[in-house]
Amino acid sequence: MKLTRVALLGLFLTTVLSPGCQSFLDKEPLGTTTQDNLFKDPTNAVQAINAVYDVAAWDQGPKWGDPSGEYVPQTYEWMFGDLMTDDSEKGGSSPSDFLPLIELKSWNIPPSNGPVTTLWVHSFTGIARANTVINNIDAGTIDAALKSRLKGEALFLRAYFYFNLVKGFGGVPLFEKTPTPTEAPNATRASIAQTYAFIEKDLKEAATLLPEKSAYAAADLGRATKGAATGYLARAIMYQLGTVNGNNHTWQEVYDLTSTIITSNQYSLLANYAAIHQDIGENSSESLFEIQFGTSNDTYGPISIGTTNNIFQNNRRTFGYGFNNPTQNLVNEFEPNDPRLEVTVIKNNDIVLGILNPVDITQNATGYFNRKAAILAPNAPESGPQNIRKMRYADILLMKAEAAARLNRSAEAVALVNQVRQRARLSTRPPGTRLGTLTYDPANTPAGTLPDLAPGLSGQPLLNAIWHERRVEFGEESLRLWDMIRTGRYMNILPPDVRARAMSHVATETSVNPTPLLPISLNDAQSWKLPQNPGY
Repeated sequence: MKLTRVALLGLFLTTVLSPGCQSFLDKEPLGTTTQDNLFKDPTNAVQAINAVYDVAAWDQGPKWGDPSGEYVPQTYEWMFGDLMTDDSEKGGSSPSDFLPLIELKSWNIPPSNGPVTTLWVHSFTGIARANTVINNIDAGTIDAALKSRLKGEALFLRAYFYFNLVKGFGGVPLFEKTPTPTEAPNATRASIAQTYAFIEKDLKEAATLLPEKSAYAAADLGRATKGAATGYLARAIMYQLGTVNGNNHTWQEVYDLTSTIITSNQYSLLANYAAIHQDIGENSSESLFEIQFGTSNDTYGPISIGTTNNIFQNNRRTFGYGFNNPTQNLVNEFEPNDPRLEVTVIKNNDIVLGILNPVDITQNATGYFNRKAAILAPNAPESGPQNIRKMRYADILLMKAEAAARLNRSAEAVALVNQVRQRARLSTRPPGTRLGTLTYDPANTPAGTLPDLAPGLSGQPLLNAIWHERRVEFGEESLRLWDMIRTGRYMNILPPDVRARAMSHVATETSVNPTPLLPISLNDAQSWKLPQNPGY
């Protein structure tokens, strides 16, 4: 299923940006649709929330509604979550290809860095659209149940955008409504703890308003659910526990929230790990939230319903640009014969989706590509149809396992990890490992592969086993950076010069572990009169 991402021109009066970036559409609304009557018609109301989802799918392109047609460059979560860790190297056509990624990898990031600026711009655009729904839907005359659901979706999405901001930038301005042009320059920057509290408030309210996944019709699969809101609340609390925990959270909260999701019986591990990132795995029993994409011949930018995510990571010898190369360090983390390794990486002369993939080491940094992003060549570079998985049920099990381990419930933690390992060892090979085929051939995994964790495992060895499982289960899924920061292991994996630069950008608020921050766009920092992050 692919949500229809429709943009109503009459909806977006502003996109919360600096005066130089303020996006006030001067076009008249199409037909009779205006903000005043938007929520008096169920079709228009649904289109309004679809337009918020739309922003979550933007990769790049013209800044929406900007009268000068300013272009914002590519941003993908792997540029941060994978590339800035030991799981990935930049790749591309040469060591100098795509300077902004070199800046991210080396923590030598100027405030003009394109992916960072676009992350900021798109997030606040999404927040502005969500606020349009949140602030106007209560006065609408549509069906009460639909009104409640759409407001829950908007609250979830506002929290989603703010969560991406706080992870990267720390505390940011908090907008419950779209500021006017005179108010925007007076925006104040909240603390990290205040920003997380805002996110938590939205997620808690969203969880009360949203239906369970099973309550959606098939055509609406992919929309935010009660489980997604609860899962992101657990993730936000878990991140705070290892970074700035100004809201005084406990692991019991993570344990309870993940337990709620598990006992809801709305989710289960997809039987075949190799199918998770394929078409048949989209919005599956394992999916709590994923960004929806389709395919079309539309051009770059917000008009496209597809994504360029895949072309940026695919092999240059087939149809891609060759970025985000998995490292040997990641490959070495997999236990012998773990079927997840072949599902995660492409090595030289592997057959992928029935096509031979030679790895040209002059256009690759490690000898590997990310197989989870591999697709057949789309109609156009910007029309990749593969949904991006953002939260899977396996993450819920492993979050609860970590909470249980920290609460001295070791046996329960072991059993949860073993569920994930048991599924992994039953996986097939990825699809199309023979020329011209797309079949899932058996992995013929030897007996004894991925043995269950010992029942008596506890303490730090158990935590290490959980962290290992997270790394191989979610390899190339953009969770590594945040896992490493929150567990205090991040600085130790960086080369000394990179570590020194990262340490110069650490948040000044009291933090359990050092939390390095990205720079705020110089234009926005100056226009909004926001304090810049340390070291920039």
